[in-house]
Amino acid sequence: MDTGEEQDVPDAKGRKKRYHRHTPRQIQELESMFKVCPHPDEKQRMQLSRDLGLEPRQIKFWFQNRRTQMKASTAPPLLSFLFSLAQHDRADNCVLRAENDKIRSENIAMMEALKSVICPSCGGPPTHEDSYFDEQKLRMENARLKEELDHVSSLASKYLGRPVTQLPPVQPVSVSSLDLSVGGYSGPGLNPPLDLDLLRRNCSSAFPYPYTPAVSELEKPLMVEMATGAVEVVLRLVQTGEPLWVKSGSDGRDRLQLEIYERMFQRSGQHLRFPHTRTETSRDSAPVAMNATTLIDMFMDASKWAELFPTIVAKATTIEVLAAGMPSSRSGSLVLVTTALEPFFGLIHSQYSLDDSNTRKCMCMQMYEELQVLSPLVPTREFCFLRCCQQIESGMWVVADISVDYPRDNQLGVSPRSRRLPSGCLIEETPDGYSKITWVEHMEIEANDQPHVLFKDLINSGTAFGAQRWITTLRRMCERIACLNVAGLPARDLGVVSSPDAKRSMMKLAQRMVNNFCANVGASSDHKWMNLSGSNDVGVRVALQKSSDAGQPSGVVLCAATSVWLPVSADRVFSLFKDERTRTQWHILSNGNTLQEVAHITNGSHLGNSISLLRGLSSSQNTMLLLQECCTDASGSVVVYSPIDLPAINIVMSGEDPSFVPLLPSGFAILPDGRSAGGQGASSSSTPMGGSSGSLVTVAYQIHMSSLPSAKLNMESLVTVNHLIGTTVQQIKVALNCAND
Repeated sequence: MDTGEEQDVPDAKGRKKRYHRHTPRQIQELESMFKVCPHPDEKQRMQLSRDLGLEPRQIKFWFQNRRTQMKASTAPPLLSFLFSLAQHDRADNCVLRAENDKIRSENIAMMEALKSVICPSCGGPPTHEDSYFDEQKLRMENARLKEELDHVSSLASKYLGRPVTQLPPVQPVSVSSLDLSVGGYSGPGLNPPLDLDLLRRNCSSAFPYPYTPAVSELEKPLMVEMATGAVEVVLRLVQTGEPLWVKSGSDGRDRLQLEIYERMFQRSGQHLRFPHTRTETSRDSAPVAMNATTLIDMFMDASKWAELFPTIVAKATTIEVLAAGMPSSRSGSLVLVTTALEPFFGLIHSQYSLDDSNTRKCMCMQMYEELQVLSPLVPTREFCFLRCCQQIESGMWVVADISVDYPRDNQLGVSPRSRRLPSGCLIEETPDGYSKITWVEHMEIEANDQPHVLFKDLINSGTAFGAQRWITTLRRMCERIACLNVAGLPARDLGVVSSPDAKRSMMKLAQRMVNNFCANVGASSDHKWMNLSGSNDVGVRVALQKSSDAGQPSGVVLCAATSVWLPVSADRVFSLFKDERTRTQWHILSNGNTLQEVAHITNGSHLGNSISLLRGLSSSQNTMLLLQECCTDASGSVVVYSPIDLPAINIVMSGEDPSFVPLLPSGFAILPDGRSAGGQGASSSSTPMGGSSGSLVTVAYQIHMSSLPSAKLNMESLVTVNHLIGTTVQQIKVALNCAND
């Protein structure tokens, strides 16, 4: 039997290395077996060894090399692109360096020639400032080019798992000459595991919003690859059960098993930018009253995204669209494939993989956002991240987020304190026009960044920014949008709202009021809160806002807020605030006068979700009304109100655009305190905290301090607002029978 032939081939250092060349018959038999079974077991390899006269080790190596070549033939062109790009940049750098040396030599010769020249005006030697600055300019340009080349090389080496300088030249590889040493990736294929630390640089959490530096052309393909890799992770996180996810015994929520996650989704660069972290993971699912395509349109538009989640998203902006996607669905294509699991954990063995021909069509963008809890005591979480939308099949989409570093033009020096690992949601269309949403959140937070003592339990439990809060808020907002679009007037609505146009106008005005309140009560980077010291221990914080918008009084607005803990449930506090009959118990500006509800609009399935128009019964208040919206869901509640005069209401009731009606909202944000009451589990969709021993209430007022934009904060205003909030908090405690707590 022909067993092939040996051949001595010199290696790179001139030494001879022995290679085994298979005969045509052996290759034919091996190819035939590969088509039937690409992964032969030990018994099959032994049989081939006997039939072909080869060692079992040679059989094993041949099949490994053949599988490697098969994957190389179907790999995306990104690697070749990076190789050629890096080589091109190195060549350009060499040319520029040679030009730089040539110019330097010419400059030296010119300087020597100028030494003998006499200045005609003063008779002295001439200055050489121009040549000096020209040389410095060339040095700076050369340094910039070198930095750019190093940056591209760094990106490529992170993606490939080894330095670019170690890469062999791109050449066609034959099947029989493949050697196992070629490669160096973290798995047995050409596709490396998802690098969650890709594109990391020194960056700042204080991103200069809305400054939006462009992403370089060198980074775009890597970012798109990174985002589509996050899609695969989110798909598996959404559709995998135990042991990856287990139910928490305290609240019944899904918790991610991090050890199993790390094995399933291997990633390079395990060290984070800060040494001590805590991880927040959560998953929740629920139907929402909105079709999938409308949801996707809102998720992929930064302004609509912020309007959809005003209580969570303090601000959002799109930095750059990296892949525009399909015009109709804002989606690319995702091909479902099933691969065999080999004994290593990497994303190349995901149950789902992207079709390279369709990757260019995916909707992918880089965004910046701040997430908030409605209190000046809780710092916002800032993220610069990639968002990718992919359609998996008819009626099913996935939206995935993954943190990246802030643009390198951002030169501020503070590091971010939170990162979002692959997170997002699966959107499934249902026949009734609804959508089923399965949401996954996975964050890493700097452990040294401890929250305020009042909010410690809520934040550390993961509820404040968890999937349950996103899902419950989305359900409520979708119900509100559905009520806005419904034709006619529901039977539950009452009062002076006489037409569908009037109802829509009033709902839009109320939504702007709530958005304004949420934007001004949190600890966003736009706000500079100052803590007041007074006779009470409430801890009032104030901030000045200059307003020139048509929907707000012009001049300077004083915002004042405080947060307190109350030993009563959040539902009980919400009931006190939303009932106009109990308003005199806490609203000191009502002067003891009761209020009458003259208009009521229901905007959700929960009876507490409503918009009201309230009128004071005192004869002196006939021309002044209060517009109020109450929002509640399982994650918390908001009650917001604003004075509005009679002419403005007439505009609203006529169905006209309410965008120019001035509003100055005040109100309350009510959250469960995050402390377990009895430790009994509960459904995450109904009681996310599994019971709560108390509530966290933020009281906020906005006062028009002056019509002059240059007005300064004075002591009289501080004393007035401090007394106003302190008295309000005290009366709330009295109304809830907890004045001594």
